[in-house]
Amino acid sequence: MTSVLPSVRFSILDRSRVRRGQSHPAALRDTVEFARLAEEWGYYRFWVSEHHSVPGVAGSAPTVLAAGVAAATERIRIGTGGVMLPNHQPLIVAEQFGVLESLYPGRIDMGLGRSVGFTDGVRRALGHDKRDAEDFDAQLTELLDYFGNGRNGVHGWPAEGLRIPAFLLATGSGAERAAKFGLPLVIAAVGGQDRMVEAIERYRAGFRATAWGAEPYVVVSGSVVIADTTEEAHRLLLPEAWSSAYSRTRGEFPTLIPPAEIEALTMTDRERRIFEESLHGHVHGTEDEVADQLEQLVTRTGADEILVHTSTYDRAARLESHRRLARLTGLLGSDRAVAAR
Repeated sequence: MTSVLPSVRFSILDRSRVRRGQSHPAALRDTVEFARLAEEWGYYRFWVSEHHSVPGVAGSAPTVLAAGVAAATERIRIGTGGVMLPNHQPLIVAEQFGVLESLYPGRIDMGLGRSVGFTDGVRRALGHDKRDAEDFDAQLTELLDYFGNGRNGVHGWPAEGLRIPAFLLATGSGAERAAKFGLPLVIAAVGGQDRMVEAIERYRAGFRATAWGAEPYVVVSGSVVIADTTEEAHRLLLPEAWSSAYSRTRGEFPTLIPPAEIEALTMTDRERRIFEESLHGHVHGTEDEVADQLEQLVTRTGADEILVHTSTYDRAARLESHRRLARLTGLLGSDRAVAAR
């Protein structure tokens, strides 16, 4: 184990990815089972996500799924990564999290994002459009007010008076927003690690303490894959990379398919470029290689927590990767994560 990793929390974000031939209900049941294992292995949090009308993602109602996951576990923190606030009325979001926290006190996280529906059709079906994201600051302010004394005589019971940790999922300018609201920042290297580090530095420099956060807290999100060899770990990254290339060229995020089929595909130049770009920047390899990469990532970003969101076609290999990561970081077989709660 390296010198930095024992001081960092490790958590999981599961998007309920669907493998080809698998039903959406089965993918959701896999998520619940995954959460049970994550708790057994010592991970600190388990978060679920929000996607709409996506063939390859079953998680469409994160607060509902979070309730199911919380009911199936006992200790691990449960939350959302995240609820996309522009898709919802702030009062409803406050009420939903108030119910979750009331049923599972001290275990609920409220991760919030700014994204809207993936396509025009989805946005119309949700009753929102891209302009709703422009009002995010006002929506976020309204939501947080419902955990205080309400707003304009409206109360978000049972949320009022509860202190549920709120997190902001952000890229680019979103780091400044998290700093302004005094919220923990959840960030990924979407535009490359250099841009992510710059955003983190802006966040820390501009952080303003509020009732929601006394000091900066950085959660770096990314894929982590451990296998017996570097080549095997790289191969496990292929299904998600192909899904990314497919979605960006055809407008639909597909189910995951086996690496062997992807290796046999004839891709267009654009597909190949996006596919190869999507394979960059992931932490992967053997235990020793992953330990070195994580050490470098934590040292460079100063991350307080790593949120792992690995997807691949082989479910058993993915679970084994997370188990090996838990052992590598000292979670499995120790009381470190439980003591941190």
